[in-house]
Amino acid sequence: MKAEDEQAFREFVTFQIGPLRKLAYVTCGDWHAAEDAVANALVKLYPRWRKLERPDLYVRTMVYRAAIDETRRPWRREQSSGQAMPEVPLADPAGATDERLRLRAALHAVPARQRAAVFLRHYLGLSLEDTAGVLDCNVGTAKSQSSRGLAKLRELLAAERINLTGEAMEEWTNAVA
Repeated sequence: MKAEDEQAFREFVTFQIGPLRKLAYVTCGDWHAAEDAVANALVKLYPRWRKLERPDLYVRTMVYRAAIDETRRPWRREQSSGQAMPEVPLADPAGATDERLRLRAALHAVPARQRAAVFLRHYLGLSLEDTAGVLDCNVGTAKSQSSRGLAKLRELLAAERINLTGEAMEEWTNAVA
C-alpha cells in the first residue's frame, strides 16, 4: 500500500474507532468482544482500503457482523455458576448516570438487530439507505427494525418508570403508616 493510502487509513481509523466500538458494544453487549470485533473488522478492511468507495459503511457492516459472530463463539458462552446476585441501583445525585444505566439496560433488552438499527439511525445519524446497507437488508426492513426497536425501548423505559414510581409510593406509604 502506498504511503498516502496508509496515512488515509490511519486517519480513518483514528476518526472512526470510537463509533465503531460503540456499534459493536451495542450489538454484542460486551466491551472485550466489541474490541475484538472492531479489530477483526479493521484487519479485514486494510487490504481492501483502496478499492472501496464508501469504507465507512463497509466497515460498519463488518463490525456489526463481527460483533454478532463474537457472541456466537463457543468460548464466549457463559455458564451460570449459581444464583445471580440481584442488581442494586446506584444512586447518582445528578441523575445522569442513573439515566444512562437505565437506558443501557433497556437497550440491551431490545433484540440485537433492532438495537443495531436504532443505534445506526439515531446515535450515528445514518440515513435509512445507509442503515439498510450496514444491516444488509432493504430500506423497508431497516425502517421497520428501527421503528420496532424504538417502540420496544420506549415500552421498556415506560414500564420501568411505572415500577420505580410504584416502589417509591409503596415506600412512602410504609413510612407514613
